Amino acid sequence: MRAILLTLLTAGTVALIAAAPPVSRAIDPAHSTATFSVQHIFVSNVVGSVPIVDGRVTLAPGTRVPTSVTATLDPSRIATGDRDRDTALRGGDWFDVARYPHWTFASTAISRTATGFTMDGMLTIHGESRPEHLEVSVEGNAEHPIYHATGKIDRHAFGMHVVRLDPVIGNPVTIALDIVLAPPGT
Repeated sequence: MRAILLTLLTAGTVALIAAAPPVSRAIDPAHSTATFSVQHIFVSNVVGSVPIVDGRVTLAPGTRVPTSVTATLDPSRIATGDRDRDTALRGGDWFDVARYPHWTFASTAISRTATGFTMDGMLTIHGESRPEHLEVSVEGNAEHPIYHATGKIDRHAFGMHVVRLDPVIGNPVTIALDIVLAPPGT
């Protein structure tokens, strides 16, 4: 009798978890960052950051692997540590933030891996939308997951060709995102 009750209780708990709806959590902009690195004049790398200003991660109950992710970044607040370079990057030759004030990402496929997951999605920068791939590792627990995503993008594919400087600036741009979720219910 005890074994039957335990089996029924376990099956009922599993059924409740499976039936629970997905949970949508906000990305915490104060604790999340997007950084990039690109070769400059064949010698050094320029490293910078672009604030993540909004986003949502949808999770199945009890898991750290999302079912969907969206994010919005603000290129008008790009920071590389050089005021003149930041001004140039905001201008028409590069990110043209007057015409394209936000960058967006929306996942299209997420697959588990041994250390986290891979995520494919559509990235829109400079008015161009392109499919991109990210490798994502996960730390923390189901209540407080922390994500670290890495990938490479092709700046030319996003329409960024600067005639005078193009030959001395790398084309592949390495990106890294550290994502922390806001507390549930926010």
